[in-house]
Amino acid sequence: MQIARTRFLFSSLLSGLTLALVLAGTGLMPEARAEAKPFKRQSLMALLEPVAPKPDPVPTLVLERTDRRLQTTGDPIWDLKIEIPGEPLRRFDALSGRANRQNANRDQLGSRAPLPIGRYSVGVVEPLIDGDYPELGPVWIGIEPTFTTGRRVLGIHLDPSAGLQNANSGTLGCIGLVNRSDMLELAQLIERSGADRLEVRD
Repeated sequence: MQIARTRFLFSSLLSGLTLALVLAGTGLMPEARAEAKPFKRQSLMALLEPVAPKPDPVPTLVLERTDRRLQTTGDPIWDLKIEIPGEPLRRFDALSGRANRQNANRDQLGSRAPLPIGRYSVGVVEPLIDGDYPELGPVWIGIEPTFTTGRRVLGIHLDPSAGLQNANSGTLGCIGLVNRSDMLELAQLIERSGADRLEVRD
């Protein structure tokens, strides 16, 4: 009698388990199926060519033309920005090239035209001895094109003659900041942030 009862309980348990498995397979047990994470299908191109991670922003100098001019000499004013991640954008008025050479060949050596469009590497800040380079100001920051061009010996410096009618307003192609205080601030920001790239966009 006890054996028959045990067999009956075992048979009932086995039948209940079988029924549960059948219901789970047919979708009649939504609670159980809801726990399974949905499978996200990927395209073949996504598997073969995974998207490269986006690089972190780095300190960068950007030079762009503006519509403004120096009133006394007509030199076009360029906007030199330094973008340091996590800090406010700083802008400085600058000149590049001579006022009457803005449309000259920007890749030709000696053209006195503005800097060619492209990317440059930025060197270290080099203090200059007062009086040795009167048209360069207190510091020199060399820049080197990362593309092919005929321009050479380029840099960022103060233009002490900016706005003066002495035939020296503007630059031979470098970036010449209009204000001395701006030049000193820019040099300090470059040294502190480690900015080592410049983009000329116009």
